Amino acid sequence: MTIKVVRGNPTPEELAAALAVVRARAAVAAAAPEGVAAPRDAWSDPARIASRRLPQPGGTAWARTYWPG
Repeated sequence: MTIKVVRGNPTPEELAAALAVVRARAAVAAAAPEGVAAPRDAWSDPARIASRRLPQPGGTAWARTYWPG
């Protein structure tokens, strides 16, 4: 693996810290079993956006044209 600094002039300590993060993430990715998907984070779950049911159309739908807070 080759890492190239494109911009800036990092100190040896900064470069070592960045390399440690890259190597740690690579080790975690290599240790994960094949074919097993990573668990989804709660913030990326689409169900949290629409947690309440939408008003359904019907005879009294005009009375439910707002979303109560």
